[in-house]
Amino acid sequence: MSNMREQLLAKTSGIRATSSIKEDEVKRSNRTQTAPGLAGALAVAQLRVQELESTGAATQLAVSDIVPNPWQPRRVFNDAKLSELAESIREVGLMQPIVVRRSDDVYQIVAGERRWRAHKMVGLDAVKAVVVECSDADMAVLALVENVSRDDLSDYEIAMSIRQTEKEFPDRKRMAEALGMSRSGLYQFLSFENLPDFIRKDLDIQPRLLGGTAAQAIVTAIRKYGDDGVNAATELWPLVVKGEMDQGKVAAAIKALATRRTTTADSASERSIDKFFAGKEHAGSITKDINGITVKIRAGVLTDAQETQIRELISQMFHAHPKAN
Repeated sequence: MSNMREQLLAKTSGIRATSSIKEDEVKRSNRTQTAPGLAGALAVAQLRVQELESTGAATQLAVSDIVPNPWQPRRVFNDAKLSELAESIREVGLMQPIVVRRSDDVYQIVAGERRWRAHKMVGLDAVKAVVVECSDADMAVLALVENVSRDDLSDYEIAMSIRQTEKEFPDRKRMAEALGMSRSGLYQFLSFENLPDFIRKDLDIQPRLLGGTAAQAIVTAIRKYGDDGVNAATELWPLVVKGEMDQGKVAAAIKALATRRTTTADSASERSIDKFFAGKEHAGSITKDINGITVKIRAGVLTDAQETQIRELISQMFHAHPKAN
């Protein structure tokens, strides 16, 4: 994993405590009120959930009538932690209702998907829920911010959710503000979309194979070297999948492999060979490449006198004449 999450959280050192944010501040503006940073965005998101909960009353809904948030970024849920939560619900019941909104004939989860999944795991038919009115933009931000704050969510899962969420915002600047990210941090997540399809297919199955920093570096390397970069990535990526290469070394390896192949190809294209003959008999060749010129003469072709002439000619060509006084 990359340290993107740590970098984002490090930018929130001066934020206000959640308790100091008045509810009417959140209602008055959609902009993050806690200064840039993931923790600030999370604080506002949590207040927004509390605000939504206060507008509805808890009820019982059929588990089968509920579906996940369409903007849910998580692709892999921790079965062990879900089992622990399911056992707790089995023993003491659900302490906090999930939050849902009505959408056609089903209810979409606004907050609490793990609790809903735990109910399904236990085999319960109904779950406590609060039905609220919630916009698509709120659904997108709440799902993403809540999950980004969890350490077990991969950068790839975040990236795919960000891409899906993007259409809910007028521009990326506004989106970065809502998510508590710098624009450079946002673009790092978005770099996943520019990876080759063969890498993304593996990430769909194993999203932790690649972090955001490594993904951006790989995209940059491939763009720089074009087809040679793609070919190098195709050869190197299986090593990452097998655990034989660290993700942080892939971009450098692409550069090294692509450069070596480009140099070899250029050398081959610049190499020329001219053959010469003594009558109809092949007497030798002159080869020119980036390393120099090589003259080869077959044994027995030259007479002793001709050999002496050639040696004298070469000596005269490279003889260092003394400077005149």
